[in-house]
Amino acid sequence: MSTVPSFPEGQIEALARMLGECGSGTDITRVLDARSLIDESGESTKWRRLYWVFLEAQRQQGCANRVIDFIQSFLIPARFVGRSEDFEVRRQELNTILAFSGLEYGRDGRFRGCETARTLDEAEKRVRTIRSKFRGRRIHPEVLKYCQTELLQDNYFHAVFEATKGLAQRIRETSGVDRDGAALVDRVFSIDRPLLAINTLRTETEKSEHKGFAALLKGCFAAVRNPLAHEPKILWEGEDDAADYLSLLSLLHRKLDECVTTRGGGAG
Repeated sequence: MSTVPSFPEGQIEALARMLGECGSGTDITRVLDARSLIDESGESTKWRRLYWVFLEAQRQQGCANRVIDFIQSFLIPARFVGRSEDFEVRRQELNTILAFSGLEYGRDGRFRGCETARTLDEAEKRVRTIRSKFRGRRIHPEVLKYCQTELLQDNYFHAVFEATKGLAQRIRETSGVDRDGAALVDRVFSIDRPLLAINTLRTETEKSEHKGFAALLKGCFAAVRNPLAHEPKILWEGEDDAADYLSLLSLLHRKLDECVTTRGGGAG
């Protein structure tokens, strides 16, 4: 990375406080030692140690590069395996602070330049991504299977598009039926000769539930996938809806998890 101008003292304090909450004192010592950053602060509080080290590193080198190097090593994505939401929360907090210096920490663990924020509102708005809307939601692995690349790029238009196509692909693979959209759903979830069923279909209530699920699937293809396929990306204003769309797709995938194969007849 090219030379990064020194951060103001207030920004250093904000970084130190945020990073001090991201690991133990032992974690901090380990990374400081690995990056040859000497802690002679005499402090025991984590953030105060980092505050002193960062200021001293900037004073010695006249730039913030060693501070950036520490952050990149301390918040390496591999440390958050199984805790992706924790990583995203910390990354957003970090980027809110760094936005005032025209820097951004990506999900790939790399720093890159961005337009410098002028106000706190602007900085916070910039890092308020769809991932923050996922908190408290269960996003099904099958959803991420088909759109993880797009989400990593904050490309929500194509993330929803790919995830919806992935739903149809899963139905095809599970049922063996080589159709698409409504035709696929009508064949696989036929009430008379279904290939997949979400219940025993023994009562009118169960049949109604089965038909309702099929209607949800067809509605998803008609209302989400098809419009996205024909609408220019530049006209799409669905970022705020994307989290809801992906939650809907997660619900449908969870219902597919519970489906059982029937003897409804050959695929076609």
